[in-house]
Amino acid sequence: MTVRQLKVAVIGAGASGLCAARHLLAKPHVFAPPVVYEQSDCVGGTWVYNERTGNDDYGLPIHSSMYRDLRTNLPKEVMGFPDFPFEARPPSFIHHSDVRSYLEKYTDRFEIRPHIKFLTYVELVNPVSGPTGDVQSSWEVTSLNLKSHSRSMERFDSVIVCNGHYSDPFIPHIPEIEHFKGQTMHSHEFRFAEPFTGKNLVLLGAGPSGIDIALELCSVAKQVVLIHKHSFISSHLPPNCLLLKGVNRFSQTGVICNDGMEYPADVFMFCTGYNYSFPFLAREVGLNIKDHRVTPLYKHIVHTTFPTLLFIGLCKTVCPFPLFHCQVLFALATLDGTCKLPPKPDMDAVTECEYKSCLQNGISHRHFHKLDSLQWNYIDELVHLAKSDPLPPVTKDLYEANKEMRKQDLCNYKRFNYEIVSPDTWIKVNPKPF
Repeated sequence: MTVRQLKVAVIGAGASGLCAARHLLAKPHVFAPPVVYEQSDCVGGTWVYNERTGNDDYGLPIHSSMYRDLRTNLPKEVMGFPDFPFEARPPSFIHHSDVRSYLEKYTDRFEIRPHIKFLTYVELVNPVSGPTGDVQSSWEVTSLNLKSHSRSMERFDSVIVCNGHYSDPFIPHIPEIEHFKGQTMHSHEFRFAEPFTGKNLVLLGAGPSGIDIALELCSVAKQVVLIHKHSFISSHLPPNCLLLKGVNRFSQTGVICNDGMEYPADVFMFCTGYNYSFPFLAREVGLNIKDHRVTPLYKHIVHTTFPTLLFIGLCKTVCPFPLFHCQVLFALATLDGTCKLPPKPDMDAVTECEYKSCLQNGISHRHFHKLDSLQWNYIDELVHLAKSDPLPPVTKDLYEANKEMRKQDLCNYKRFNYEIVSPDTWIKVNPKPF
């Protein structure tokens, strides 16, 4: 008897969407060739640099938050997909254009491009109940071709959402911001440092992007004030960079911090991260986003009411491409029957238990999807459930070692190069001269 292939839609042709498509194509006995919806004209998602800010030629918000001179804060030796490593040559900390090139090569190596609908905007993803009204729904995806302005609707057995989470800026309220006479912006709009030459800058948020942008601006600015909530930065910083805790309110010419001092600001930049945004999901899907936590999801991936709706790449502070790889293999294992999901009440109970454990361990509600060192046990669990190959131990070891070196010397850690010697061994190569 011939088994019908499952038809799967993938939303987004960034790294996670390409990974999903690659592994769907690897199982033609189970899955029909995927349909990948991509609203831009190329692959790469957030790794595609666009000097423009605001809206694109089609009136849609610019997706990428990439800035011109960004280099990775992870060594490429741990960044690659396990089945497609980066080229083994220096440098380790590469320019964003090299990551985009890598994703282009990945796309061509696994022949993904023919399955991508470029310049296609997904307007609606709507569940259609099965004949008995059970959870085995199918999905109607309505999309708009941005060039021809024609709409189409296709039906799928599953939808894998891979639209990223670095495009919808989160801007918290700060008292008296209306009185501030300077410029306010979000790091999403930052492209290069030159326009800020000689200025006083205040940046709110000392996460990875806030720190990297602050260091970028220190080379041209008069002064950079980096404001944090709970920073663990012990590294030496440039002499014109101040690290302060907490902002109280704005004045006309700057900000007043929790130390009671006023700091002048020509520009105030929110480096405060991004919102999760899924505007194409129908209300019937029942996805809830409350203070940066997305529910009801099992293992940060499976919608527990509609288990054929899957999310890849929601987790933050992770080793992204290897994590995407493991998430995709788990997601597909739930679709092909390799991993039998528990009933919805059990999945929700497990997730609630994980959530309460986070709170008890001092992790705030809004950081539930922020894994950091918790990612390794999480990945091991996904690998076990999917019956897939584990990541090589060197991935965790070098990731964690780089994290410590970054803390100790923010200004110089990217000078080092690394070499993978074996699945569980890496070595540090001589520093790269500037």
